[in-house]
Amino acid sequence: MSAINEILIGYYKPEQYTTTTIKVYNTDGKECHTNNFPHKLWSNLKKSALAEGKALHYTGNGWKKVDMYNYDKLVQEKAAPLPNPEIPTEHAELMNLIHTSYDLKPKGLKMNELKWKYLMRSGMRGKNIMMTGPAGSGKTMSAKALVNALDRPDFYFNLGATQDPRATLIGNTHFNKEEGTYFSEALFVKAIQTPNAVILLDELSRAHPDAWNILMTVLDAGQRYLRLDEASTQATINVADGVTFIATANIGNEYTSTRVMDKALMDRFTVIEMDLLNKDEEADLLKYMFPLVPQKALENIAGITEMTRKECNNEESRLSAPVSTRTSVEIASLLYDGFKLEEAAQITIYPQYSTDGGVDSERTFVKQIVQKFCDDGTEEDLFNIEDTVDGEGI
Repeated sequence: MSAINEILIGYYKPEQYTTTTIKVYNTDGKECHTNNFPHKLWSNLKKSALAEGKALHYTGNGWKKVDMYNYDKLVQEKAAPLPNPEIPTEHAELMNLIHTSYDLKPKGLKMNELKWKYLMRSGMRGKNIMMTGPAGSGKTMSAKALVNALDRPDFYFNLGATQDPRATLIGNTHFNKEEGTYFSEALFVKAIQTPNAVILLDELSRAHPDAWNILMTVLDAGQRYLRLDEASTQATINVADGVTFIATANIGNEYTSTRVMDKALMDRFTVIEMDLLNKDEEADLLKYMFPLVPQKALENIAGITEMTRKECNNEESRLSAPVSTRTSVEIASLLYDGFKLEEAAQITIYPQYSTDGGVDSERTFVKQIVQKFCDDGTEEDLFNIEDTVDGEGI
């Protein structure tokens, strides 16, 4: 039991309780047994307090009788939980930045506030972040927006376009007559040695498995190093403090050129999923990017994308994939340059769909969708059967 510097003894009237109750508290507010105290406490003062229905309060100045109300108040104060510790200033500033950061999101990026704040928090906490979602949903744009918001040095690597992962992530061995064999480090080596750098690993799901193997130790919080097998003087390179990795990935069977990502690699990331835009969000994005294009035309583009997405959600869909936001943006840019919606669809949408099946092909079906949003408002077919039968049509 802790040292007793102050004792509270409460005497309750028998008519209020079935038995007379004595409660003793130490300075920690913890109740103690009366037999732990000197016999002198059982004095005439105690008896008189009991008779008056009062409590005894003991301090360094001795005992005194107090009203039961004051006693109850003192007991409550003693038993009250300790106040929460004050939040450190640095943490308070970080939380304030996270929860007021939505204003830093680019207006052209359609991302809800919760996901944006989670993205900011992950970046500020040095988490490895993986942005997933359909093609054209804003994964790369979100990653670049985070880089700009954090105002840190950044590096970009498109791993989907890399044919030689070792050359991109580690370096190459060279030979010349003067120096003989020597090793030149890749830019990635410099990037991971840059304190507080943000490193964007674009198209990670399309990368060669060798790239994943190289990145395993780099991304692991308990290791954070890159092994340089070819370097004779330095076996490993440690990742600098504060380095944040942001990857983008298309995950799903509909992305035929992607690979099934290793679960161990996925576990090294905080995953943030980007959503497909609805019709209004798509239209708002296009209006923001192309304010000089007639709004009705941009709404028609958004209508086309929405119909293809709804069709793809059907169990017996006649389309293999929806029109992406990236394609919508390209169509809007063509309208800005003077093309008609029908013409823009011919060179951007139709080539994405198969002509197999002639009049029953998915290209035929998507042309019918586009027709509903043409300027003249007619629903006549934009195509003729000859365009699709031989597979050489638009």
